[in-house]
Amino acid sequence: MKKVTEKAKTRPISIDLNEFKLHIALKNRIELTLYFNSPSRRFYLSLIAFLVNEMKRLGKITSIPLEGHHDLLALINDTVGGSAGASDKENLLPRIYRKWLYALPNLEEAPLFKVLGRKKEYEEGTGKTYPFSEAEKDIWANLFEYIGSEENVRLKFAIDRIGAGLDDVDVIYGDSINGDAWERFISSLRDKVKVEPEKEEVDKVHQEPLVQVPQPRKRKIAWPSRYRWSTLIVTIGGVVGAAVIVMWGLYIRHFPQPKVTPPEVVPKEKIASLEREPTEGKMIGEVASKEKVAPPSPEKVSKTETSVYPKLEVASKNKIAFPLPDKPSIAVLPFVNMSKDPEQEFFADGLTEEIITTLSKSPNLFVIARSSSFVYKGKPIWVGRVAEELGVRYVLEGSVRRDGDRIRISAQLIDAITGHHLWAERYDGKMKDIFALQDQVTAKIVTALAIKLTPGEKADHGGTKNVAAYDEFLKGWEKYLRYTSDDFAKAIQHFKKAIELDPKYGRAYAALALTYFSGSYGALSKSLGVTYVGARLQSREYLKEALKNPTSTAYLVNSRYHLARRQHEEAAFELEQAIGLDPNNPAGIAAMGYTLFLSGRPKEGVDFINRAIRLDPHNLGRYLHLLGGAQFCMGNLEEAAALVEKGLRINPELTGSAAWLISTYGLLGKEKEARAALKIYGEGRRIEPRIRNIMYFFPFGDPSVTDRFAEGLIKAGVPGRSSEYLPAFKENRLNGEEIKRLLFGSTITGFFGNYPGGRQWQVDRGRDGGFTWRGPEPNPTGKNEQEPILSDTGKSWIEGDMICQQFQKRFWGHEFCSTVFRNPKGTDEGMDEYFLFQDFASVAFSLVR
Repeated sequence: MKKVTEKAKTRPISIDLNEFKLHIALKNRIELTLYFNSPSRRFYLSLIAFLVNEMKRLGKITSIPLEGHHDLLALINDTVGGSAGASDKENLLPRIYRKWLYALPNLEEAPLFKVLGRKKEYEEGTGKTYPFSEAEKDIWANLFEYIGSEENVRLKFAIDRIGAGLDDVDVIYGDSINGDAWERFISSLRDKVKVEPEKEEVDKVHQEPLVQVPQPRKRKIAWPSRYRWSTLIVTIGGVVGAAVIVMWGLYIRHFPQPKVTPPEVVPKEKIASLEREPTEGKMIGEVASKEKVAPPSPEKVSKTETSVYPKLEVASKNKIAFPLPDKPSIAVLPFVNMSKDPEQEFFADGLTEEIITTLSKSPNLFVIARSSSFVYKGKPIWVGRVAEELGVRYVLEGSVRRDGDRIRISAQLIDAITGHHLWAERYDGKMKDIFALQDQVTAKIVTALAIKLTPGEKADHGGTKNVAAYDEFLKGWEKYLRYTSDDFAKAIQHFKKAIELDPKYGRAYAALALTYFSGSYGALSKSLGVTYVGARLQSREYLKEALKNPTSTAYLVNSRYHLARRQHEEAAFELEQAIGLDPNNPAGIAAMGYTLFLSGRPKEGVDFINRAIRLDPHNLGRYLHLLGGAQFCMGNLEEAAALVEKGLRINPELTGSAAWLISTYGLLGKEKEARAALKIYGEGRRIEPRIRNIMYFFPFGDPSVTDRFAEGLIKAGVPGRSSEYLPAFKENRLNGEEIKRLLFGSTITGFFGNYPGGRQWQVDRGRDGGFTWRGPEPNPTGKNEQEPILSDTGKSWIEGDMICQQFQKRFWGHEFCSTVFRNPKGTDEGMDEYFLFQDFASVAFSLVR
């Protein structure tokens, strides 16, 4: 039995289950002793010890699934935890999930432990908190990683994120350490259950209220916000003021999204679990009149400007299309360009989106998406009617005038239910002073608020302090949103110019990654001057730069690459990061729904998609095909077909969604409809549809759904055989060590085109990862045409559970990564015993024996 040694006591991290204390001592960085001082709190230190023990048992720092360990966790909860909460799976696992996301990482307020040797201090607006530096809070918060949802969560005590390894952490119980300590600890709990089969009374420990949305990227936690109605006015007023002075940092909010016309509003019954907004004791206008908050503009003009919209018509609660949310809800209408130069339209649109984006960062507000607000651009709209159609209470409207270096922006906030104008201001400023003034403006806003904003909710510079770079970005984003091939090409030029002006402009890199990814499909790549593969590789190169200073869009694009490689859990994790940065962004929420239903969780997927529709009700066509796909995964074929058909009528540009119809009509025996859908798909993708190339773009994780989809394609007459699709399922996937043993020091071979008759290629790879490739260049049409034999060399390496490689000449020298799977149906003769899923294609192969 391993005993506690002096060395063990001085490890950088030790978990003491005798005293229920956690010690962290990282030289010159952080030194903490946390005391979990009540039954329910001790349960969470025991949870951390359990995760560390599992990682040590597996020999690697990795995420641990909780579902298979429910009995053990229930035992700990019923003993150490004092039964402070229910131990059944339906309650215990979601409780752990919420505490892991929101409470444990909160070092400042420390709702689940005491910090020994430190004293809480009072901070105005937040109560008492422990004084820690941002670096110290980051180190602690970074330890709490997770993948999945409440019902199916994997947790990781991410010591690698703070520079520690498994040998740097010890679990202590009695005089034992690590595995022995854990076994003794659990044995003692089982003995306790035998001695005390029932416990009549338990300690009731007060639990701190939970925040609703976790902080992104570095996993910092959004502290509980204390919104009062007066705060809403100050918050929105501050945001508008900041946008006027700062005008920086336009968030890229939308994944590929064609222009749409407003369809009919989704009926109330389609959106579940949304409660009506409670009636306040006082109207906001009354509160606002008592609280005089000076807008943070250096040149504020208090005179109210006349609205650029028609006379206000009060909204009727009986006509509101959706139940009002249980928090303040707002739509920001497009600011009218009052400049003499019509070319400044992009600036007015950029200001509007800046305000939407900044407001959207707060989980305490419900903010309608840009794509639905901009339906009203240039139209004489009644504010009350806007509120009814979008299902919000508050509407912000305004105008912008830009004349050389001078800017004037007017804005007013309206309660559409009562008709009250809550406030109206006019701000004057100079473009050249924008970024220099940003810090003092933010300080004024925070001082005026009755809550503390976390760093992720505060306005930021958007990745640049260069006004000219920001101007180029706005011009490019305006072009991107038109979603045509020609406009994509123009957008790219503006984004590249922005990067030339500021080589570290993360948002511009993310925009380039998004544009090339979106433009890789079909006709959209025409004006980009690149092939599908070229567009994907260009996108990936820009994404690498964007992830150095990640935005919601960067995480969103990265999730799509994970899906292309059939890494469903990793894709969901990236989307959790995206949603954490931008909780009101329907693009990220819808993408999460898509990822969930593809990975075998369609009901959860539908919930996310309906949430996106609620935030973006005028862009219904974009979401109907997703709902149709989810219904297909649940086996509801008639409903799936109806939803996708309706989506295509609204947005005929979404030709890729016709694949759902091909398979669905094939299964339903509707040959005529299936042929029509096949034509739509082929013309939109500009490629000969085959089983294999269609299946590549539908990364299912559920084998039964994959088989159903392939069967439908075959019945619809799509060329190919069911054996052509590759079973890229979790049980067939190789890990990093297995990939290295299989490929390094081996020769592999496979076919381009269709077997038999395809052209053969071969790769000889050394044990150091260097390789030589020989074969024809693959034909993008998929046809078996004769091509000259080429050769190239390159290098490869293992990255996590992928193999990454870089050719000297092929693929323009860009690096890319692939997952590797076994093919249970593969044969040596067919050269398909294994297969790769790359960032842009799938490749089957066998070993040369």
